[in-house]
This record gives sequence, C-alpha cells and structure tokens, in this order.
Amino acid sequence: MNLDALREFCLSLPLTEETTPFDETTLVYKVCGKMFALTDMVESGSVSLKCEPTLAEELRDRYPEDITPAYHFNKKHWNGLRIDGDLPANFVKEQIVNSYLLVVNGLPKAQRIEVCRLYTEQE
Repeated sequence: MNLDALREFCLSLPLTEETTPFDETTLVYKVCGKMFALTDMVESGSVSLKCEPTLAEELRDRYPEDITPAYHFNKKHWNGLRIDGDLPANFVKEQIVNSYLLVVNGLPKAQRIEVCRLYTEQE
C-alpha cells in the first residue's frame, strides 16, 4: 500500500478529517476529533494505528518484521505497521478499520450513533 492509497482509504471512512497538528509532514487522521491513524508524508513507509491490547501483541508476534509498537505512542494500545513491506493492502485496511472503530466506540453515544449510521449507509 502506498501513501496515496492509505490517505484515500482513511478519508473514505465517515467523518474522517486529515490534519497536520504536529508538523507539516505528519498526517493525522481523526474521527470526531479523535486520532485513529498517523503517518508521515516524507517517510511514508508506516502507519501508526490504535489496537486492542491483546490483538496488538498477537499481531506483533505474528508479523515481527512488519508490525511493532508504535513510536511515540502508548505501546499497549498502538501498533506501527509497515505499509511498504509484506503486509497485504487488505490486511492494512482491516487494521485501519479496527483502529477507527475502536475510537468510534469510545465516542459519546450521540456521535457513535451518527458515525455508525453513516458507516452503514456507505457500505
């Protein structure tokens, strides 16, 4: 998966916004103001994604060359996935959706309902 495909997929998820709050090259994807993905436009070989802790460890064990604890994030809840490695694009997309849904599940009920309605309509 390349950077353009990653950006396009993230932005296809309902109520997602692309921001650059840290610097001019770090892209942060948020749903309702909450971050679910981070990548860099210059060094675009990886993406940081939120992950359920047990699954995060399981994925790191299964794909040690391509999935590691995310740099500068809580290592229990965030993984770094190489998007320029051997991980299939569909697998990366699945992990992006998992991250997105983890964040959505933590939103207030009214926002959660709206996101779920839009997500269901999109399919």
